[in-house]
Amino acid sequence: MTTASPRGASLWLRSMPALFVLIWSTGFVVARLGMPHAPPMGFLSWRFALSIVAFGAWIAWARGVQWPRGRAQWLHLAVLGTLQHAGYLGGVWAAVKLGMPAGLTALIVCLQPVLTATWLSWRGTQHRVSARQWMGLWLGLGGLTLVLWHRMQGGTLGTGSLLLALGALMSITVGTLYQKRFVEPVDVRSANLVQLAAALLVTLPLTLLEHETVDWNAQLWSAMAWSVLVLTLGGSSLLYLLIQRGAATEVTSLLYLVPPCTALMAWVGFGEVITPSMWLGMALCATAVFLVRRG
Repeated sequence: MTTASPRGASLWLRSMPALFVLIWSTGFVVARLGMPHAPPMGFLSWRFALSIVAFGAWIAWARGVQWPRGRAQWLHLAVLGTLQHAGYLGGVWAAVKLGMPAGLTALIVCLQPVLTATWLSWRGTQHRVSARQWMGLWLGLGGLTLVLWHRMQGGTLGTGSLLLALGALMSITVGTLYQKRFVEPVDVRSANLVQLAAALLVTLPLTLLEHETVDWNAQLWSAMAWSVLVLTLGGSSLLYLLIQRGAATEVTSLLYLVPPCTALMAWVGFGEVITPSMWLGMALCATAVFLVRRG
């Protein structure tokens, strides 16, 4: 087995944030394809189960994969999987299914960078949030509002959908902070397998509460394949590595780029209109991430 050159490794590390944003943004396509044909917990349970099989096959093929050391690390990864997979994805999918506009759901969830920075500042941790980063965080929130404003119209904003979206926000925020605090560096493949197993244990019983059944068709199979092979194996792994290697505020600021990137994909793939205010919002989001990551 050959070892990557220092230059190649450095290029890979620099490209990880951009690759994560591109992959995470395709969640819009998955939701558009899969949502009409499956209930939230039913879809996620299949996604988690198939992802466990995929990671298991990858681990068996690679051999020598490092597993978490000690019972405590297994438990920490299980908590992380419950938060970042079951809690976050389950809350987002269920909120949209109940009628909350997708744009409003995205805006609520994208409050995470501000929430993370507020917690870190209040706790006085070693990851200090500078004035420039605070300016970038609020600038990005304004840019997000411009990008998502047209998608926040319509739909039903019920108490249940609002609580689910807020629950998703809290899950991914707490999960990010929890990983930085408690989870030791370990192979991303074994870490993801443990997290997905814990998430499946949460979502599988909840499928019994859903009256809608999974309608397997070409669109749903496409959405499921992309969810497993790209979003979970690729996106979730990159998120885990980015949090493991970077400061929490800098990593979460990348989420500001996801809705603008999604809007561009919808413009190219589905012909959705991009207004001048949306272009301005995209520019603000890009500037915000630059300020936060350079802060």
